[in-house]
Amino acid sequence: MHAAVFDLDGTLIDSADDIAAAFRAALVAHGRPAPSHEEVRALIGRPLPEMLARYVPAREVPELVARYRMLYWRHCADQTRLMPGVRVTLTSLRADGWRLAVATTKRTDMARRVSAALGVSELVDYVQGTDDLPDKPAPDVVLAALDGLGTAPSPTSWMIGDTTDDLEAGRAAGLSTAGVATGAHEREWLETAGPRCVVDRIDELVAMLTDTTTR
Repeated sequence: MHAAVFDLDGTLIDSADDIAAAFRAALVAHGRPAPSHEEVRALIGRPLPEMLARYVPAREVPELVARYRMLYWRHCADQTRLMPGVRVTLTSLRADGWRLAVATTKRTDMARRVSAALGVSELVDYVQGTDDLPDKPAPDVVLAALDGLGTAPSPTSWMIGDTTDDLEAGRAAGLSTAGVATGAHEREWLETAGPRCVVDRIDELVAMLTDTTTR
């Protein structure tokens, strides 16, 4: 059985505007000045508490995390869209017998809410959030996603993401890795994590992944 595990934000969906809006609104409601939209976008992909700790003392982070999550839960799909080529990619891979999962830094309940709103849930077999697992680049969330698929780690399976943390997590889990230069990290940065390839659009992966299963 061949499996592919995808990061969510920046790889399958463009959620940066909704994340940044909720992040900035949470800080303002907390009585703090809002960083620029661009500044927040540059942080996306890191764990939420780590992002917020840049702007408030550590003792205030838990309250701010809760405020952000309330806001984002309400507005997670206002501006979020599928990345170009995602639907055809996931549809093609499933038609070829691949098992597909999401492994994301979001909590599982939030990841499943966004995935359902954007139509990702109907295109994959399992959605796994980080919850209380160690954050990427630790492999735990990737391994949990594979477990959800009922699939053991193997170099014939893939981790696909838009950050070096995604790729390092996939490699640590024993998977082949592919970078997609559609999110947080540019091609040159992704290549430092030693992926099998880096593509500019996710649908460029279909032929390559299919080819690796027929050699």
